[in-house]
Amino acid sequence: MSSDADTAAVTETGRESVVTVSDLQVSYGKVQALRGVDLTVTEGEIISVIGPNGAGKSTLANTISGFKEYDGSVEFRGAEVAGQNPDDLVSQGLIHCTESRDLFGFMDVADNLELGAYRRGDVAERKAFVYDLFPTLEERKSQHANTMSGGEQQMLAIGRALMGDPDLLVLDEPTLGLAPVILQDISEGIDQIQEAGVTVLLCEQNVTFAMNHADRIHLLENGEIVREGPPEELRDDDYIRESYLGG
Repeated sequence: MSSDADTAAVTETGRESVVTVSDLQVSYGKVQALRGVDLTVTEGEIISVIGPNGAGKSTLANTISGFKEYDGSVEFRGAEVAGQNPDDLVSQGLIHCTESRDLFGFMDVADNLELGAYRRGDVAERKAFVYDLFPTLEERKSQHANTMSGGEQQMLAIGRALMGDPDLLVLDEPTLGLAPVILQDISEGIDQIQEAGVTVLLCEQNVTFAMNHADRIHLLENGEIVREGPPEELRDDDYIRESYLGG
């Protein structure tokens, strides 16, 4: 099946579907991590998947990115992900920024960024975009990644993912463990990413952060989507407010 964008489904909003997940089932041995998950991400959207630790958010991100076997259907640009090499998905524009960041610690910032454009993207143009998002990275471009703070490393991980000029950027827990001042920098960066029209799937435990950076929210608990809708609607949901937003 072709992975060209013109094969992707057009949703009722009139926008092309970038990712369509249908009846997704994923297991680790006898433990079912995801069950019956349905989710669609359309062109230019930020979709946030929220939920507690262990809910299945990272499993969902890894499955969409081609790293997990599954039952059901996961389509990227109209082509089933199953059977495709994750490297080929990167070349097609499915870029995953993992929870563990996966930086090359003894390489400097500039080299880490350039590796992000290895399969895709114009290095100079993309680097200018990233430095505009996160000026700290330009200031530290000659610094080794492993000497940077956790927040700076997170900026670098997101920046390296953006170097690949993503059609879909999968962000897995980008705020995990960050100090409030760095959280603000990441927040402003994601605002600019959205303004640039990048399509994003954000898997995030920080519900307040996710609510501020999403067109639609999906609440994942115990491997199942139990709530979904626009942020302004879910902020008024009694269960979400009491369980995740402090009442």
